Amino acid sequence: MFCGLQIYVLCLFLGISSALNMTIPSYTVNGIEGQPLRLEVAYNFNFAFSDIQIIWLFEKPPTNPKYLLTSVNRSVVPDLEYRHKFTLSPPNASLLINSLHRSDEGNYIVKINIHGNGTKSAIEKIQVTVNVPVTKPVIYMEPSFGVVEKKGNITLKCVVEEGTRVVYQWMKNENPIEDSSNGSMTINKDTLSIAPVLKEAIGNYSCLVTNPISAMMSDMITPTIYYGPYGLTINNAKGQKVGKVFMLDKGDAVQLYCSADSNPPNIYSWILKANNSIHPVQYGEFLEIASEEVTQRTEYICTAYNNMTETHVETHILVIVIPKGLEQKWKYLSPLAIITGISLFLIVSICIFAIWKRFQPHKVIQQKLNRKGPRTKARYRKGQTVSGHESATRDFGVYEFITLPDTAEIPPVPRWRVIDSDVTDSDVVQSQVINVTVYEDVHPAPELNEEQQDET
Repeated sequence: MFCGLQIYVLCLFLGISSALNMTIPSYTVNGIEGQPLRLEVAYNFNFAFSDIQIIWLFEKPPTNPKYLLTSVNRSVVPDLEYRHKFTLSPPNASLLINSLHRSDEGNYIVKINIHGNGTKSAIEKIQVTVNVPVTKPVIYMEPSFGVVEKKGNITLKCVVEEGTRVVYQWMKNENPIEDSSNGSMTINKDTLSIAPVLKEAIGNYSCLVTNPISAMMSDMITPTIYYGPYGLTINNAKGQKVGKVFMLDKGDAVQLYCSADSNPPNIYSWILKANNSIHPVQYGEFLEIASEEVTQRTEYICTAYNNMTETHVETHILVIVIPKGLEQKWKYLSPLAIITGISLFLIVSICIFAIWKRFQPHKVIQQKLNRKGPRTKARYRKGQTVSGHESATRDFGVYEFITLPDTAEIPPVPRWRVIDSDVTDSDVVQSQVINVTVYEDVHPAPELNEEQQDET
């Protein structure tokens, strides 16, 4: 099969083929009403011939094809109905339509017969459209006045006085609008609806109209949309946004101004808040307070009101007057130094708390008493009366126990040697108690609670 194809191609180059070939540049031709239109047709063959016949027919569904004209060699025989409308110059097969009318729109059929050693035929069909150029479109807006955001709707209509097969393309800021690009926009050919109107719909709208032979763009139209206020901020004299607290050097005047995004522009007012009451101080976006009238700590309120949207917003700012240079010192203080200082403070505080928890005297004694049991606690209470004082807080120290030899008449009385204590020997001698509790090591005296003092 491949070899046969090669032989066929070779025969074409050698001129052996007897086929008739017809070429149509375009199967759809767009014409302009009132102007001539030429339907180009080319054909070729390379075999001996005696006659060439060219036939043109016109078809407009659903009607049957109509005969227009025919030619044999160089002789043309037109249909008498169309003899002034069409021109054919054989052996050229192209057809010239002298003046297009709407009724000329349809399918044109061309057939070529070549008679030689037999008859070879070829047939093609060309679709012709008759178009009227579009004129410059005009956009009409409803309503023609402004609308309030989220409350009103806008309808734009693109009107073209002349033109056939018009295709509409809506543009916003010179970019095409797709039907689903914005949830509030709906496109229906020449109509663009915005419902409800949002701030995002603000822009320049235009309409591009096209057809197969022309294109025209309308003038831009900008709908008026009332919105806001949005993003209310307070700025300093340099135009820099300030936060909720504004610090200034002593002796400086207060210079602030409010700004918010809205249409139409907002109505601004400044209010002084002091002693749980408010007092209007200035109207307009700027606030200027002379240095001698500035107090050390003052709270101001900036309000913005849009009379079209009937929306009111406000923001607060606290103005603090500080000595000159102090604000700069705080500005140049390294954040790392601040973090380091806070960390050291926390570490030292934790260490002090841990030491205090570890060496609380009354808890140490309490822990030892708990380990020795209830009998030891009773002896401890009795031992508090050894010194003869009402309070034993002065008797705590380190003691050495001395045992005397037993006698028959007198029970053994323990002697106490006081080391590093405020207790005197006379106090010890005057107090003779048989049951004595001895501690090898006693820490500084704990503070006795009321119950222990009562028992003492």
